[in-house]
Amino acid sequence: MPRKVMRNVHLWLGLTSGLLVFVIAITGCLYAFREEIENLTQPYRFVKPQSKRFLCPSELKQIATDSLSGLPLHSIHYPGTGRAAEAIFYRNEPEGYLKVFIHPYDGRILKVKDMNRGFFAFVLDGHFYLWLPHEIGQPVVASATLIFTVLLITGIILWWPRNPNAVKQRFCIRWNTRWRRKAYDLHNVLGFYASWIVIFMALTGLVWGFEWFSKTVYAVASGGREMMPYQLPLSDTTRTTGATIPAIDRVWEMLSQEAPQGASIEVHIPETNTASVAAGINPHPGTYWQTDYRYFDQHTLKELPVNHIWGRINEASAADKIMRMNYDIHVGAIGGLPGKFIAFFASLIVASLPITGILVWWGRKRKRKT
Repeated sequence: MPRKVMRNVHLWLGLTSGLLVFVIAITGCLYAFREEIENLTQPYRFVKPQSKRFLCPSELKQIATDSLSGLPLHSIHYPGTGRAAEAIFYRNEPEGYLKVFIHPYDGRILKVKDMNRGFFAFVLDGHFYLWLPHEIGQPVVASATLIFTVLLITGIILWWPRNPNAVKQRFCIRWNTRWRRKAYDLHNVLGFYASWIVIFMALTGLVWGFEWFSKTVYAVASGGREMMPYQLPLSDTTRTTGATIPAIDRVWEMLSQEAPQGASIEVHIPETNTASVAAGINPHPGTYWQTDYRYFDQHTLKELPVNHIWGRINEASAADKIMRMNYDIHVGAIGGLPGKFIAFFASLIVASLPITGILVWWGRKRKRKT
């Protein structure tokens, strides 16, 4: 593609999508340290560790459902030692998402929180849907992310100088110049440095945005295999052990013995008599991809195999792990706290690119008129 054509493509895609890119980037930037900020500002998430054992899932289920009705109980989550247990209520249609924070030792309700309200819920809604109805906002955000990916690629190509002697100038910002030149350097230099991080954030966003892209990534990573959709295995209703202890308690006891120190455990409540008990052990609660997802027959407690990516971590293929890492890569959590800082500053730079890009365009337009 001729350089002039590529410059025009970059210009007009940037002008038409700039506002969307700014909103998506700035909301992503604001969301980067959600977990750390909530831990600092929401003391009900923590409890003083005690020597006695946690209340079992069925007990927490009873406490939560006695205090809250109208939404189905989705799961019981034990985030780890020193953390409040969480009874998670969720419904897709009409949408509802509540958490009941419960003291895991004495059963006191510490907080009932509507997860669809509050600052970070507002930010996330903007990041995913631009505060539009989901069926409208999701494809708009996905399309804007695809356009931004094209902008990244064309931007890197346009950044590369045709004159090898000019390469050094492209790595630094010259502050003692006119505003047009400063805007040009801010756009090009900061955009170049951020692009090597942001490209992964854009691609992981596309995995969520387009099913065809997600399937393509998995097919390439797996050597052509098809990514199987998530499906909950079924329990055998014709068989039973006659156990008096609820299945969710037995699964939790089993996983508690296997879980390493500091791990979180989540046990999902079977919605029907045929559903299995889904559960997960996350050995490193700061990320999600290493969670060991397990499924058990609620009548016999037999462990049930699955053929999708959300199974045991030691049975996951390289392609499975790549897909499971998608969220952690997107938010920078894959690199721990330093990774989140990198994601924060990269998103901040992306939010500045539409502004500096418009300044560069406006400056050139004025220059041609004079």
